[in-house]
Amino acid sequence: MTDTPIIHDPLGAGDDFVASFQIEDTSVRGRIARLGDGVLDPILKRHDYPRWAAYLLGEAVTLAVLVSASLKFDGRVMVQAQGEGPVSLMVAEARSDGGVRGYLRIDKAKWDKLERINKGQRPHIPQVLAKGVLALLLQPNDPDQAPWQSMVPIEGATLSDCAQVWFSQSEQVPTRVKLAVAEISEPGGTKRWRSGGALIQQVAGDDARGSTDEPWDNARHLFDTIADIELVDPDVAAATLLFRLFHENGVRLEPPRALTDKCTCSDEKLLTTLRQMPRDEIVELAEADGAITADCQFCGRLYRFPVDEI
Repeated sequence: MTDTPIIHDPLGAGDDFVASFQIEDTSVRGRIARLGDGVLDPILKRHDYPRWAAYLLGEAVTLAVLVSASLKFDGRVMVQAQGEGPVSLMVAEARSDGGVRGYLRIDKAKWDKLERINKGQRPHIPQVLAKGVLALLLQPNDPDQAPWQSMVPIEGATLSDCAQVWFSQSEQVPTRVKLAVAEISEPGGTKRWRSGGALIQQVAGDDARGSTDEPWDNARHLFDTIADIELVDPDVAAATLLFRLFHENGVRLEPPRALTDKCTCSDEKLLTTLRQMPRDEIVELAEADGAITADCQFCGRLYRFPVDEI
């Protein structure tokens, strides 16, 4: 075994971060993320999703976080899927300030039928979303910058498969993606959600680099050996995992971005939306006490506004 170290290890064994990395002396770059008590656990527990639905949203949130690490502007990344299956809408959002949120819309009757068919086994993506599309949206905070989005048909058995199809068709960059979610049981019956994700990409060759195919093939074969448990094991630091994979070259890690469970809803935003509605519609929506109530689908916060205030 070589003594080549990871040259920069800013991560330690913590959670709730995303960081970029470069495999030294190669044309392969990547990103790695860990989400735990501060981000994924509250997002998934807030809505009490069915178990396998929670796994799917956990993967989507992790994917959004991985993509957000490449943002070169202040704004947000949204991973969104819409379909005709038991999950009709899936939205995961990660922002340049580290804020993260996610939401699923589930048809309970369809979901219950799917669980009976699968006898408790995890369903494949086509079963969950049926016919649909996977979209990735980049939304700058600067109103002078145009948003960007790309959509691909939902293909593959897992969200990782779908993400790789998206990268190959939309960015045309060879990419490998790994996503894993776990529900950790503790003494006393407490359960905690956590996730891990990583991706690597091939940097295109040029006159200076020459062909980058061989380094990419080597890195890809090593990356594909990652087991789900390695991505989510709280006793295996992210830097340790990367060292296990790429110690022959060494790995340079960039400073991580801290992540938080943070919604973007506010009184001001909801009032702005309501004030764009015709007055007659607002009056019709009001309850007997003359107020309108609404809740945020992401964080569950309940809002209440008197009609006169609107």
